[in-house]
Amino acid sequence: MKENDSSKSKSEKQQDLAVNKGSGYGKRLTTNQGVKINDDNNTLKAGERGPSLLEDFIMREKITHFDHERIPERIVHARGSGAHGVFKVTNPIPQFTKAKFLSEMGKETSVFVRFSTVQGSRGSTDMPRDVRGFAVKFYTEDGIYDLVGNNIAPFFINDAIKFPDFVHAVKPEPRNEIPQAASAHDTFWDFVSTSPETFHAVFWLMSDRCIPRSLRMIEGFGTHTFRFLNDSDESFFVKFHWKPVMGLQSLVWDENQKISGKDPDFHRRDLWDAIQVGEFPEWDLGVQILPEEDEFKFEFDLLDPTKLIPEELVPVQIVGRMTLNRNPDNFFAETEQVAFHPGHIVPGIDFTNDPLLQGRLFSYTDTQLSRLGGPNFHEIPINRPVVPVVNNQRDGMHRMTIDVDETSYHPNTINDNYPHQTSKAEGGFITHRERIDAYKVRARSKSFLDHYSQAILFYHSQTEIEKRHIADAFSFELGKVKRIEIRRNVIKMINQVNKDLAVYVAGKLGLDIPKDIPENMQHSPNAMPEDYNTIFVKPKLQESKALSILKNRKTDNIRTRKIAVLCDDGVDGDQVDAYKDQLNGEKAMVRVVASHLGTIKDENGKEVMVDDTDITTSSVLFDALFVPDGTEEMFETMSSDTSFKEFVRDTYLHYKPIAANGKAVGFIKKVIGEDLTTTEGIVEDGTVEEFVDAVKEARFWNR
Repeated sequence: MKENDSSKSKSEKQQDLAVNKGSGYGKRLTTNQGVKINDDNNTLKAGERGPSLLEDFIMREKITHFDHERIPERIVHARGSGAHGVFKVTNPIPQFTKAKFLSEMGKETSVFVRFSTVQGSRGSTDMPRDVRGFAVKFYTEDGIYDLVGNNIAPFFINDAIKFPDFVHAVKPEPRNEIPQAASAHDTFWDFVSTSPETFHAVFWLMSDRCIPRSLRMIEGFGTHTFRFLNDSDESFFVKFHWKPVMGLQSLVWDENQKISGKDPDFHRRDLWDAIQVGEFPEWDLGVQILPEEDEFKFEFDLLDPTKLIPEELVPVQIVGRMTLNRNPDNFFAETEQVAFHPGHIVPGIDFTNDPLLQGRLFSYTDTQLSRLGGPNFHEIPINRPVVPVVNNQRDGMHRMTIDVDETSYHPNTINDNYPHQTSKAEGGFITHRERIDAYKVRARSKSFLDHYSQAILFYHSQTEIEKRHIADAFSFELGKVKRIEIRRNVIKMINQVNKDLAVYVAGKLGLDIPKDIPENMQHSPNAMPEDYNTIFVKPKLQESKALSILKNRKTDNIRTRKIAVLCDDGVDGDQVDAYKDQLNGEKAMVRVVASHLGTIKDENGKEVMVDDTDITTSSVLFDALFVPDGTEEMFETMSSDTSFKEFVRDTYLHYKPIAANGKAVGFIKKVIGEDLTTTEGIVEDGTVEEFVDAVKEARFWNR
């Protein structure tokens, strides 16, 4: 029986309200020192119209805090969205790693995940053509473990010393700070054309992977090859993968650009809304594991972060599932202040000699010192481990811990040598014992010098539709490049991957295919070091199905798909109700779009609630469209409204499913007009079940 609110005391009611209204509800306003404030609206002055007084400590504290409430944003990955969740083991792997959070069936570990764009500032759009960061913080019983990666498998460079150059090139050009959050400009493509190691990642960047439909529908990759260590000190190489349970889905470029204008917070809103309504995003964590003796088994180097291991050569083993089930309580305190670091590892996981990873181990600590005000960033609540932190580190800016020990050094006799070191048997971290015998040199391994083979593999693995999208992406990006010589240099590189692709892009740019090869061709597979084939075996793999989105799409449900019901006064209300009920039953998100908010009247005078208007929303914010039958007057109104017509046309031209009943069939065909090349994906006077099947398909590319 529900408790009667009238029986509760005033303080109990305040506590109930505080749960929904925030921790300050029902409390008194104070300074940061706890002094109760009598007047928070007026500065202390010498007379009502006189000068303000410097002694007003309340005003000074408030303004000073405001002046400093913005911390330096991340240099890259500044624009981010985060969520809390849990990781649960479904297939423990103690034979490979002693990491406890991976070694026990059903074990659960709390996580915090941050997704991000790379290029733009914190206030930029969610929707650039860009790589997405995919960083996961595991709060394990052995301490913090951070898996810091991206939604593309390869990286752009293979040595950390080039990272400042890469970022400087892709950022807005220094003279005018243009363009924001975009790679379509001279400096980025100049860097690409002179740095062939970038080209594999560039193909991923030009693919549909970098214009995702939702953050809930992207893969994640750990970028580097790491090590697993088991209880017997056996070492294995490992690559990490996050596989979205919803499957992969992308946008089309025109749609993506329009979303950026209609709702630049599209991805952030989508993630937040899904969690709020209980449609929790999920990913399976997979690993590719190789024994140490297989280190030189492939035609590429495992330590080269610009390469991937094709899943056909080493299958991905699923070890657990991550579910994001709670939104942050405060964006700044959690999503903005969370500090990820590939150097945060636990026993059972260790590093390799990947030169990009080695540099990141320095860079991330250095970055947190700058952004978060000093060495105590680990004490910020979102960064705290769930286990006690005990060591001899002391003081520093923003220290939260109040240490009471008499000693802060080791060894000591005063404190009986505490805190003690932990033995290997008790779970102390042990670094992998790796033999190193080499000269100190500034050089790059010859095994890193093949920069085209995996770009070729990636391109050949795409469907014809995806290849066309890559071609159009290159054409768009290079079409924004002002210097013709940069365009020519990139076309030379494209020509090493696929001649037809180079011909298409060159044609769009009004250029001939250059007859000479790139100056950096010494890094191509046709000009490898003489001893290359004696170092690496070269298996013949023409394509990898796992690299294509369309070859791996899921069509088993329409959960969280956003469906617009486009109508106005005079609509067939029974059709609206029937479709909404059934689509909501399929866990889709249905919204009625009309010419005004509030309610509209159906053909029988019944009120129908309106969720959005045709000028406050857009078809690009939806996955499918239903236009119900209605009166002649309704369709006359809709036919005279540009927004209604644009809604229908863009839905069709972006290949999305459409359902239309009765007079709506003629309406949509008239609106689409000469662009109506096929009715595929248009359900005419069909059942809701037929429309659901069409929505499962997502796109009808034959249009």
